[in-house]
Amino acid sequence: MDIVIGLLIIAIGAFCQSSSYVPINKVKQWSWESYWLVQGIFAWIIFPVLGALLAVPAGHSLFDLFTAENSFNVWMTMLFGVLWGVGGLTFGLSMRYLGVALGQSIALGTCAGLGTVMGPVLLNIFFPELDALSSLTFAVITGVAVTLLGIAVIGVAGSMKAASLSEEEKKAAVKDFNFPKGLAIALLAGFMSGCFNVGLEFGKDINFGDLTPDMYKTLPATLLVTIGGFVTNAIYCLYQNGKNKTWGDYKNGKVWGNNVLFCALAGVLWYSQFFGLSLGKGFLTESPTLMTLSFCILMALNVTFSNVWGIILNEWKGCSKKTIAVLITGICILVLSSFLPEILK
Repeated sequence: MDIVIGLLIIAIGAFCQSSSYVPINKVKQWSWESYWLVQGIFAWIIFPVLGALLAVPAGHSLFDLFTAENSFNVWMTMLFGVLWGVGGLTFGLSMRYLGVALGQSIALGTCAGLGTVMGPVLLNIFFPELDALSSLTFAVITGVAVTLLGIAVIGVAGSMKAASLSEEEKKAAVKDFNFPKGLAIALLAGFMSGCFNVGLEFGKDINFGDLTPDMYKTLPATLLVTIGGFVTNAIYCLYQNGKNKTWGDYKNGKVWGNNVLFCALAGVLWYSQFFGLSLGKGFLTESPTLMTLSFCILMALNVTFSNVWGIILNEWKGCSKKTIAVLITGICILVLSSFLPEILK
């Protein structure tokens, strides 16, 4: 029963993340770089800090975790957060050129596979005594493979969509639709985004041990990763503000209240995926296979729900029944990938 609860919590987080880009459509008269930075303050700083505080027992401070003894893991966690920030930055661009459904599918699929494998591999390089590679069991590798298969099927649906629609229809569904450019950006975004899970692997012991409930143990590491990612995104967005002369966005008092509200909503929905991942893992402790695959499962469910939103937002409007059938097949494979490893173990 605990496993079902854990997977359900992760699924709720995935649904929230997949919904996080919907409020952005309500942002008015701000350039991309302006709203991306403001929602990032909420998604990568404010809410992660609040989440990390849940891992701090009475009589202790969050800063107690950032000691000289933990310094290597702290800096490595933040370093991979900086690299993940590149993925987060290009992730937004991938949806600009491919739409919510296809952009998230390709980027998150790549992220799911590489993020799951890279963590134990790199951890084994720095700490061979931990034998991290032993976590990559047959069931885990199979789960990753099935996830990538589902992503590939959805990618086929995306290419079928690109081939069947006229330029006018593509622009009607996604204003800046560009499949070759979007594909390249989405693959880069997926590769760099996989660094998030690597950061979590390096920071998984940055907590107060038995004093921190299992469901909150990865929240301090999540904060360190998102801080690193915020640095990358803030530098780029501020550069774009200067280049595009969009500093005035922040001074537009007429839309400030509306835009901050929807950026905050987008931020809390985005952070919900990793808050849910931490809570969900607290119920998966009896299944090492699902603990290792939890990040991959989250990404697979993100793709599933993002495609549901893609359908709702008419991004697949005008496509043939065959294309929709391929899309649904890919979604079903992704759902299967969440449960298959537990069956195989």
